[in-house]
Amino acid sequence: MSRISVIIPTLNEANYLDRTLRHLSVLHPPAWEVWVIDGGSEDETVAIAQAAGVKVMQSQQRGRSLQMNLGAEVATGEILCFLHADTLVPDDLIAVITSTLQNPQIACGGFISLMVGSFTTRWGISLHNYLKTYYAPLLFRPHLFFRGLRLLFGDQVIFCRRRDFWQCQGFDPTLPIMEEADLCLKLSRLGRICQVNRIVQSSDRRVAHWGAFKATGIYMAIGFLWGLGVSSTRLKQFYEEVR
Repeated sequence: MSRISVIIPTLNEANYLDRTLRHLSVLHPPAWEVWVIDGGSEDETVAIAQAAGVKVMQSQQRGRSLQMNLGAEVATGEILCFLHADTLVPDDLIAVITSTLQNPQIACGGFISLMVGSFTTRWGISLHNYLKTYYAPLLFRPHLFFRGLRLLFGDQVIFCRRRDFWQCQGFDPTLPIMEEADLCLKLSRLGRICQVNRIVQSSDRRVAHWGAFKATGIYMAIGFLWGLGVSSTRLKQFYEEVR
């Protein structure tokens, strides 16, 4: 079984992190290591991670790309798995990742994200996000789509080989948003990007805050504008943080 390092960037995630770490604690087989890379939380995030017995590191700078790159630097596994603090994974996560990357033609993979709240499942938005993995590269990078490009996003639990990650120079630290899509573009030079036919559950907190109609509009607008070349810095203005 491959040695897989799970990397979780955090910032004020006390409401979600404990449940996520509990799911990771029952993985079979277990992860090689779990790193929480914190960006300066002002709540109990760090204390929760420490109590769970995972490895914790404080980042000097805040930002998901920076924090995930830092996690990749300190990780010792041959495979890197990037997990959001509000996303729950299946207990055979490690086996699924190992099996997927046994195919040398696959450079990167991710899961189908099902957006779930306390009392509802966002079926419509989840379906759109699933389809976006395919239609976004087909519309905006068709030449790469037919060579295996798929656009994966953070709540899909992206994983890849560590050597490939660094060959592509990791996440672009200048990008405040769409850093995962950028990584997929770079990794597609090394092999296919695969959406595994398995589900992870992500929090619907943004949809609950924005409303389903507004959230769908924001997600679609960001995707289309990014595909047309609008800078991530400008796109970030539409994507407020929701904790």
